[in-house]
Amino acid sequence: MIYKILPVILTLILSFTSSQTIYPLTRSNQNKEFAGNIKLGSNSKIEMVYNSLHSNQFALPNFKSFSEALKGFYLLKEKGLIQKNILTLVDFSLSSNTKRLWVIDLTSNTILYNSLVAHGRNTGEEFARSFSNSERSFKSSLGFYATGEIYNGKHGMSLKLDGLEKGINDNARSRGVVIHAANYVSNLFIKNNKRLGRSQGCPAIPEEFLKGIISKIKDKSCLFIYYPSRNA
Repeated sequence: MIYKILPVILTLILSFTSSQTIYPLTRSNQNKEFAGNIKLGSNSKIEMVYNSLHSNQFALPNFKSFSEALKGFYLLKEKGLIQKNILTLVDFSLSSNTKRLWVIDLTSNTILYNSLVAHGRNTGEEFARSFSNSERSFKSSLGFYATGEIYNGKHGMSLKLDGLEKGINDNARSRGVVIHAANYVSNLFIKNNKRLGRSQGCPAIPEEFLKGIISKIKDKSCLFIYYPSRNA
């Protein structure tokens, strides 16, 4: 009788040992595949958002600057540093004679504004070349900001900005880097001077868009100022 039972017991032991050896490998492979899908999903989501933007007959931003902006937006929203589903993108890799500021409503996936925007006078002429976080540098600062409160200053109605990147733009508020209007941010100025006017470091915008833009983006929305290299 014992000779009949032993083979059955041995078969069960071998079967149990085999399943314990294989299961962790299968689980590991599943985790790797899932992690890959998360990464792919993130990139796919950005492409999906970009490809489904409602342009409102405005030019779309470059995908590279938009992708970097949107990744940062998601991270800042997750951390609670911004609250609105509004993204303002400034692409300083482009000529100042072009409309290189976009205000995008990410709830409706719609471009609300596409506008001229000035860089600092020591940042460059037509093209932005050099950036700084230092007082009295009269240069623009790159990176991610949270928009603050509206106030009336020397440029009239203006919007405070809080730089969120240490050593890159975190001196923005103490430097007085704000969004304000300026008459040198206009097609007429470009026509007469061959380039857009420049600020003391503020992302100045056209007078006709000021109220609409800053009323929309005030109070903890995301502003991203893009340039291909952070070492410029």
